Amino acid sequence: MSADGERECWEPSDTGVGPLRFRMSPAEVAETLLVPEPQLHMDGLYEQHNLPNGVKAFYDAGKLACVALDAVVGPQVFLAGFPLAGSDHGQGQQFLLDQAAEHGHCILFTSDGSLSLTDLGILLRPQRVGEAWLTRPLFVREEWLESEYYRDRLPLEGVTD
Repeated sequence: MSADGERECWEPSDTGVGPLRFRMSPAEVAETLLVPEPQLHMDGLYEQHNLPNGVKAFYDAGKLACVALDAVVGPQVFLAGFPLAGSDHGQGQQFLLDQAAEHGHCILFTSDGSLSLTDLGILLRPQRVGEAWLTRPLFVREEWLESEYYRDRLPLEGVTD
């Protein structure tokens, strides 16, 4: 969130989200977001970088491969006017299904029940906030969603019950 309490708005792209581009190094991510050199730790198979304002970066072989945004404090990203971060999880899944039907996007349910538009590299995960389940968007390199190996090994952080 910005100093005045408003969320930043980031744009999705086929090469990343907001100012972050897939295949950036951790140092490039830190420089882009104007934060100190990263303290990385392992999250399963991937190095994870917890950034300010509800952003988490995941690296594969030292290159940015996934960006997760917190449902409440992370930047907001809109797809066709729909807020991907912090919406009701059921509404978010229905929105993605409607987008797929209308625009011919490829859909995928991951092993944890999350829904993805693979050709856009967007994955919506649930995040529990109080009694509500809200959408927590992940932006993933397209080849991760196209490969069964990577699909079954996506970062699962942020999913709570």
